[in-house]
Amino acid sequence: MEFTTDIFSQLDKKWALLTAGTEDSFNTMTVSWGGMGTLWSMPVVTAYVRVSRYTHEFMDANGYFTLSFYPEQYRKQLGVLGSKSGRDIDKMHASGLTALKAGQSMTFEEAEVTLVCRKLFKQRLEPQNMPKDVVDRFYGDEDWHDMYIGEVVDIIRK
Repeated sequence: MEFTTDIFSQLDKKWALLTAGTEDSFNTMTVSWGGMGTLWSMPVVTAYVRVSRYTHEFMDANGYFTLSFYPEQYRKQLGVLGSKSGRDIDKMHASGLTALKAGQSMTFEEAEVTLVCRKLFKQRLEPQNMPKDVVDRFYGDEDWHDMYIGEVVDIIRK
């Protein structure tokens, strides 16, 4: 399994979609925070999801998730998926992307690359473990992130 990219620009500048759930019920959100590396001798993805996000429920309820990457032409669709809640509207329909089963989770046909991940770990990012300036800047509303670590079990390329 091999995936070569500039992860700093891939997540921070281009964004990605984090998707969890099954064909019957899933949700996705745009992410720009995350990481990739090795943990416990496995290739892993780290994703951060605010507790208030609808996708958080799907991350907790499912053992698998995907992280998918898109060409620049889909930037507008990723913007819709990052600014609207699946609780309020049918984001999949509004985005115009085509849902596609990926292992035991979901992705989208338009993705250039999808990392299929088995959830290994979850932990709340606790404010007492962060610098005060970070807490002040990102958590004034106390809407904390949970960190999810997933083993990359498959890479799907278009």
